[in-house]
Parts: sequence; C-alpha cells; structure tokens
Amino acid sequence: MAARASRIEEKCAEKGLKMTGQRRVIARVLSESDDHPDVEMLYRRAVDVDANISIATVYRTVKLFEEAGITQRHDFGDGRARYEEASSDHHDHLIDLKTGKVIEFTNTEIERLQKEIAKKLGYKLVDHRLELFGMPLDKSGNE
Repeated sequence: MAARASRIEEKCAEKGLKMTGQRRVIARVLSESDDHPDVEMLYRRAVDVDANISIATVYRTVKLFEEAGITQRHDFGDGRARYEEASSDHHDHLIDLKTGKVIEFTNTEIERLQKEIAKKLGYKLVDHRLELFGMPLDKSGNE
C-alpha cells in the first residue's frame, strides 16, 4: 500500500507540478521537518531515503517549490537559505543566536501594532515577515 501523500506533495498536485520520485522524497522530507532546514540538511535527509538524489536535484526542487508558492525561503542571518512549507497561518520567528534554533510564534499585539504603524504612515499592510534575533537569558532572567 502506498504511503499517504505529504502536504507538500498535495500542494504540488494542486498546482499541477510534475512529481518525480526524487521530488516526492524531497517533498516528504521537507513536510516532515519540524525545523527550518537548509539545502544541505534536506540533502542529507533525502539521501537517507534515496541514495541517488543529488544535491543539484535538491537545489532545483526547493527553487521549484518556492517559485510555486509551496515553500518559503528564509534568511535567518547565518548565511544559509532556510526553508519551510508555506502556510496560510501567519507566524513570526525568533532565532536563538547561540544555538541557531528557530522558534515560531504568533502575537496578536504585534500584529495589531504593525497594522497601526502602516496605517499611520498612509499604508494598508498586506504582508510582512518578522524575525527576532536573541540570546538566551541566564537562569535568573538577566541579559
């Protein structure tokens, strides 16, 4: 019995993208990622499933997915493009500069303030990305 298609595979089908076996592997690896992997990380995970996948295939595939609006590319300041599945649920990111961990969060007050600022400047906010970069506080809560 075939495994159920990943969310990214389903989005590819909706957009009419041709799905090769290797693209399916990359789509599944990305769908199952709970972090924001770069191409090297995706490649290492994909070759664990299919040793015939090349890094060039991973680069081409993530570019195809990004251009189709299926994935989003992020630059979290470490010099590597990171990827995640595009989502209709908006969220922002906090990047731990010590460990590189990316924490997703939502905050209604931040969303309200961004809209208010745009309006005061004469604009309607249609999209945004918020990335916060931080260092962990010590155990006592000090900086």
